[in-house]
Amino acid sequence: MSEMPKLVALVPARSGSQRVKAKNVRPLGEHPLIAYTLAVAEASGIFADIVVSTDSEEYAAIARHYGGEVPFLRPAEFASSTSPDIEWVRHALQSLAAENRHYDAFSILRPTSPFRSVDMLRRAWTLSRAAEGIDSLRAVELCAQHPGKMWVVKGERMVPLLPLGGDATPWHSSQYQSLPEVYVQNASLEIAWTRVVEESGTIAGDALMPFHADGCEGFDINTEQDWWFAERLLAAGEAQLPVVNEH
Repeated sequence: MSEMPKLVALVPARSGSQRVKAKNVRPLGEHPLIAYTLAVAEASGIFADIVVSTDSEEYAAIARHYGGEVPFLRPAEFASSTSPDIEWVRHALQSLAAENRHYDAFSILRPTSPFRSVDMLRRAWTLSRAAEGIDSLRAVELCAQHPGKMWVVKGERMVPLLPLGGDATPWHSSQYQSLPEVYVQNASLEIAWTRVVEESGTIAGDALMPFHADGCEGFDINTEQDWWFAERLLAAGEAQLPVVNEH
């Protein structure tokens, strides 16, 4: 593309979270969790628009207060705990297109990753634009629990999830350091070309580029234990929240 591609931030904030109740608007530090994602997205300067997809009028009001745009509410059928991401992403892009708002790419920024930095977002967008032949970019990190040591239990027996290994030693009986590096996706950042949604019916496509987050940038809050750990990181000065200008 000769011109700068147009990128939209899509911030999902459904109201029915179960493992951490109302996590998207629960206060962390001085602000609700979603505020930090909206603040860092705005400060990065890479987004044409920052759109929040929520099924809740209450969440919509909070998002607007912190600078997010909520031009529509997400239908309930796309907001359950089992709804795949492609449903709400397609709904958001189609709703925006109906208002003659079109974008070359979209980035999913989940509120559950409050420690993103401006530099992180800019790095990821620069890498996405420069890479040839990719459908999307996704944040990953080295897995703590190697899948080579995982099992499928069938009654009173179990079999290795990955029955792989060398000539003599299977992976499940090998030292972690001797196993090949395996990465797991985290929820902190995804960027994809908009064409991928219609071409593949997915949010990622087939050609994915890894993005390696630094430090706590990829930290994701999914459980009460995660929330507790986030508060400990802040108290110890090991992580920082983005600056939020709104009261």
